[in-house]
Amino acid sequence: MTAAAVTGRAPYRRSSLRLVAHQVRYEQLSFWRNPQSAIFTFVFPILFVAIMGALFGSVGRSSYFGGLSALQYYVPTIAALCVLGSCYGQLAVALAARRQNGVLKRVRATPLPAWAYFVGLLAHCVLVSLADIALIVGVGRLYGVPLPSDWPAITLTLVLGAASFCALGVAVASVISNAEAAPAVAQLVLFPLLFLSGTYLPIHSSLLNRVTGWLPVRPFNEALTGPLSRHTGADWRQLAVLAAWGVIGAMVAIRRFRWDPRPE
Repeated sequence: MTAAAVTGRAPYRRSSLRLVAHQVRYEQLSFWRNPQSAIFTFVFPILFVAIMGALFGSVGRSSYFGGLSALQYYVPTIAALCVLGSCYGQLAVALAARRQNGVLKRVRATPLPAWAYFVGLLAHCVLVSLADIALIVGVGRLYGVPLPSDWPAITLTLVLGAASFCALGVAVASVISNAEAAPAVAQLVLFPLLFLSGTYLPIHSSLLNRVTGWLPVRPFNEALTGPLSRHTGADWRQLAVLAAWGVIGAMVAIRRFRWDPRPE
């Protein structure tokens, strides 16, 4: 390899990093310029954990919660719910609205590569999710939930889960016809899975757990419960299921995603 080739790659990498950093900054500015949405994003999990703490704070470890206390069960499931909200629900709705308003069409006309646009979206979602999880863990600690120690496993699970649900969010956005239908379509897919996957209440049906174990939400709940509450490492089986769904979402998104609004 020649010196020219080496020196040519370095500016390209710096340029690519600058593009991604610029897109992350843009997404963060857009996020904080809607203070009601931004505040609700962070207040919702705090209130959720506080309510669960008030209701179940005195409930110790039990077989009903899989050998965990009530708060040890709900801290990771609420954390997973927040990641789902920012990386799947809000993303699908935002992309549908941006497409209908012509924002995506204008973005496509700029020199910004498509990969940099979506990597910026992913990085923004990961940052918001990290802040949510830190708040949830902090509030859980106030109710006696021990702090997790394996943050590398938590970070790996979070990044993989965020990437997978971002891919699924883009895939769902690609089949939404208009912005008005986006919230209903996104929730129609997600809402039943949340209940069936044990997000709000433990599920004790072995058959149902086996079925939802191959769908994306329950593996993410279990993958976060390990390092957050059970103090175990990364659950590679659950992460593999998440990664598979991320690949499926990415394939659908690549095949069907449109930058232009659908003609009336």
